[in-house]
Amino acid sequence: MLRLETETGWWLVKHPDHARLAGAFAERWGNDLFLPPEPREHVLRGIARHDDGWAARDAVPQITRQGKPSAFSTELVGKYSGFEEIDLVDYLAVRDRAVREIAAEDPYAALLISMHTYSLLHDHADRSTIAPAQLPLLDQFLERQKALQNSLREQIAANANLKREHKTESAILDHFRLLQANDYLSLLTCVDFQKPVNLLHALPARDGKRIPVQARAIATRHFVLEPYPFAEPSLTFQFPARHAKGKLFSEAKELQAAFAAAPVEMLSVTVSAK
Repeated sequence: MLRLETETGWWLVKHPDHARLAGAFAERWGNDLFLPPEPREHVLRGIARHDDGWAARDAVPQITRQGKPSAFSTELVGKYSGFEEIDLVDYLAVRDRAVREIAAEDPYAALLISMHTYSLLHDHADRSTIAPAQLPLLDQFLERQKALQNSLREQIAANANLKREHKTESAILDHFRLLQANDYLSLLTCVDFQKPVNLLHALPARDGKRIPVQARAIATRHFVLEPYPFAEPSLTFQFPARHAKGKLFSEAKELQAAFAAAPVEMLSVTVSAK
């Protein structure tokens, strides 16, 4: 779940819906400056479905010790210390499921998702926030992800339907970075982040260079991207959310009732060149 506080409660967005928004961004990615993703079908599937593993948990939202919805929030942008305020064992199970649910269907997409998961938990996680007794669980999880990635790379290498240039480590790394960038733009959207920030990685341009993209909010869920990665000068995307009334909840069932009672509404985000 992703949360955004309002005067009367919380906008809540399910992880799979956030990922679909990231996929919608990626689908329009590419212009005279930036390369579009190729192999398109596999890369877009990896981006749009990178959080499918959260579906069951998000259907039954939980609360933090403070009584807030347990979710990614604006406080976690640029950090990875709170593990979205859930138990580490549950968290690792969700992340593992997100990779394995798609691995049998599309090894290329699964590899990108696994690389994304590994990066979050290896490169960005604050290990000091994890109980020492649980650190071996994290390290074992990372080792399993590396082993799975090796297996997925072997399947990709053996796939005669993929072009050789799309199987290179450089191409795969660029697609992982594209997943990260569009995931980040979707996260910024869902929590209405207001500070200028880069979309994590420099991204491949048509001249062979890699260029960082900055997102700068100029209104509620309206971001100017510079340099601009889409063909149209302004684009608007919609995504589903629910507004749960109440600020603090005494137990998870109270939040779950508020979430179930809230109608699904369509919010929008605009990205533009200026």
